[in-house]
Amino acid sequence: MNKHLMLILLGSALATPFAHAAPLTPVTVDAGSHVAAKKPAGKLADNPFFAASTLQYEYPAFDKIKNAHYAPAFAEGMRQHSAEIMAIANNRAEPTFDNTIIAMERAGQMLNRVSIVFSSLTGAHTNPTMEALSRELAPKQSAHQDQVFLNAKLFQRISKLYEARQTLNLDAESLRLLERYYTDFVRAGAKLSDKDKQKLKSLNAQLASLATTFSQNVLKETNASAIVVDSKEELQGLSAEEIASAAEAAKARGLKDKYVIPLMNTTGQPFEASLANRALRQRLHEASVNRGSHGGTFDNRQVAIDLARLRAERASLLGYANHAAYGLEDETAKNTTAVNKMLADLAPAAVNNARAEAAELQKIIDAQQGGFKLAAWDWAYYTEQLRKAKYSFDDSQLRPYFELKNVLENGVFFAATQLYGITFKERKDLPVYHPSVKVYEIFDTDGKSMALFIADMYARDTKRGGAWMNAYVEQASLFGSHPVIANHLNIPQPPAGQPTLLTFDEVRTAFHEFGHALHGLFSQVKYPRFSGTNVPRDFVEYPSQVNEMWATWPEVLKNYARHYQSGEAIPQTLVDKISAANKFNQGFATTEYIAASLLDQRWHQLTPTQVPKDALAFEAEALKQAGVDFAPVPPRYRSTYFSHIFGGGYSAGYYAYLWSEVLDAESVEWFKENGGLNRKNGDWFRQQLLSKGGSIDPLESFRNFRGREPRIEPLLIRRGLKAQ
Repeated sequence: MNKHLMLILLGSALATPFAHAAPLTPVTVDAGSHVAAKKPAGKLADNPFFAASTLQYEYPAFDKIKNAHYAPAFAEGMRQHSAEIMAIANNRAEPTFDNTIIAMERAGQMLNRVSIVFSSLTGAHTNPTMEALSRELAPKQSAHQDQVFLNAKLFQRISKLYEARQTLNLDAESLRLLERYYTDFVRAGAKLSDKDKQKLKSLNAQLASLATTFSQNVLKETNASAIVVDSKEELQGLSAEEIASAAEAAKARGLKDKYVIPLMNTTGQPFEASLANRALRQRLHEASVNRGSHGGTFDNRQVAIDLARLRAERASLLGYANHAAYGLEDETAKNTTAVNKMLADLAPAAVNNARAEAAELQKIIDAQQGGFKLAAWDWAYYTEQLRKAKYSFDDSQLRPYFELKNVLENGVFFAATQLYGITFKERKDLPVYHPSVKVYEIFDTDGKSMALFIADMYARDTKRGGAWMNAYVEQASLFGSHPVIANHLNIPQPPAGQPTLLTFDEVRTAFHEFGHALHGLFSQVKYPRFSGTNVPRDFVEYPSQVNEMWATWPEVLKNYARHYQSGEAIPQTLVDKISAANKFNQGFATTEYIAASLLDQRWHQLTPTQVPKDALAFEAEALKQAGVDFAPVPPRYRSTYFSHIFGGGYSAGYYAYLWSEVLDAESVEWFKENGGLNRKNGDWFRQQLLSKGGSIDPLESFRNFRGREPRIEPLLIRRGLKAQ
């Protein structure tokens, strides 16, 4: 069972779903039986999801997919998958690895095809019809999940194999697959009584619906909260390109002679760093932090409370102290004690650094006779002034050197070629779901085609915020499938004919997301259950964070950081300033992240009776108790728009970025010790880590790569929390 279908069955929508597709007719279940695909009735025969795409590597036929195809494909896909599961469960033959575990891996092909495209496009390019269907599907998918994981006969077969696993002569990956299936079923409630299974089904259905509601509320509220500006004079500080984009955004909304500043998904908004108008900065910031909490159709306060309560009730039913204990058991952290200790150890130093940074910013305000106390909406603006004073540059100096095509092709792709020997060729013959999307074919070291890569870089109203990676097709030797991987960013699209110039944060994000892509592209596993990024949530961010290091690696930087007009390479003086400013503002960055991570843990370490009635009061008290209630540095996400934890797959897992950064910092140190950007190093990282997916214990793959256990010191030094 591939990762994406497994997540659907477990009722958890992640930011990085994966899929495979293989021929469906007939579906072989075991040596003695099979479930044939039912001949579709009416227009279903023309449904592009009924059979695997005939395009290269089963790349989705986006040009043929219509809204009307989804509902019938889901219905037929669930029917087929249910029939396959029942055939496995009711097989009269003794359970074997092939007729039970492999049969489950092969099941659900059609459901997977429609699920991966639908879930991917509801994030990347949604519409009202898809949103309505998503709400309708949520409880149906939950019921389908329960039909599989709460099937007593099926679990009995899996249990029998699990108990005899040491006598089955399985290879290491197959043994791990059997153990993983057993664990998945137990964690999904397979051992519960019939009465408790009914309770679980009700909880799962409610949670699925609420998570969908939360995510859709965030998207709609973010779009509705865009700031309308009446005059160009109010936009002082923005570049000509940014002002033109704001004018285009207003025009798209039918607002004549106005300007619109759209909101990004994080608390802090990019334009806060440039806008000289303090009142407008405040408007922008308050619109951001008040999302989902000021009444109206898209208010998420009660939705968050209900999600926390139902998750706590489900955890209790399954025998866990709280939802965090349930979630962390399956991560490398293992328990709440480990996560709480890491966050508690780092928080004081981070906040102290942030307070010191705030004091420096206040000095600038006072020197300019501002007459006000530093507020959250002032931080980015005066930080840019401080950066300029300390390092004699600001972000606007860098942007002319970071043109999107150069960054992607001569930066991100170039680094991958130097490290791993892979090459890229743009494909204009494959259909895309939006005109701004590009597709590249990837060739391996031997020159043979190995994968397709989709680059979806621009923000739009139909796309959720943030940046993420997903796979439309995942590698699995069981099916002979090749990866089709997508990266998504939210870069504002300039007016026609204007260059797309990136901030350095956007450059770093492009490298980060391609690190996820490499994890999927280089997968070399047999079973789709282990393909690519199908690893614990607190490990999945590690390879992507490692890939960020190449954004400033001299050989890579000089290859892509070229002025969009003159073609001149970025001056060494600017490069030196980037390096010098590397630890700048780390108190702020670490504090806002830890505050959000602590909120996540506080919400999900509650018992059912501890769930609050007032979401915002609970949030304020949680931040205060943790010692991170520093007003100028609010959490990176507030509870009412924290989609990672209430609408996605990071519930009790937002700490994962920092946990993964421990491994990342160690790995960056290793690359530097061993000569940096070269094929020997890249091949070793690919062989020992990127290719393994979830086929072995993730920390074992790290130890095989690094040669020892991870240490936290490199991270502390990087974050400025410990002297070098």
